Amino acid sequence: MNLTPLATAPLAVQIHAVAAIGALVLGALVLFRRKGTPLHRLMGRLWVVLMLVVATSALFINEIRLIGPFSPIHLFVVVTYVGVARGIYTIRRRRVAEHRAAMQGLYFFSLVLAGCFTLLPGRRMAAVLFGAEAGWTPSLVAIALGLVVSAAIYMRLQARARRVGARV
Repeated sequence: MNLTPLATAPLAVQIHAVAAIGALVLGALVLFRRKGTPLHRLMGRLWVVLMLVVATSALFINEIRLIGPFSPIHLFVVVTYVGVARGIYTIRRRRVAEHRAAMQGLYFFSLVLAGCFTLLPGRRMAAVLFGAEAGWTPSLVAIALGLVVSAAIYMRLQARARRVGARV
């Protein structure tokens, strides 16, 4: 691991990376801890703030320009804003199952899936984790592992949500 590519990156990239890593760790804690507690609500609010920082800072990262100053990965910004709004809207109306689905989807699709794109060769986080000259093999292994593990966890959470929902 070499933090130089991140340490020398523009401020928006540094903010984005720190917020994304924080959201990844905190989100995992929120997903697997007991729900509905004051600690869950506090950690959930902090996670939402981190997700909004991740999405907003992404707007200022324009190294890959395909559509004006943006690239297709910027679609995750819209997905994140919509997902956060949906999660807040549903929990305020006490629609817990919809809130759970919105937040789990946000975690796995806007954070994990988008994060996998950062591991492609030539991207900054690939250089941080594997080195600038590592090539495709470590990136593809890490992406495949991340997607398989995330998909398994997501399916397990969805199955548990269906079982809990059936008992209510």
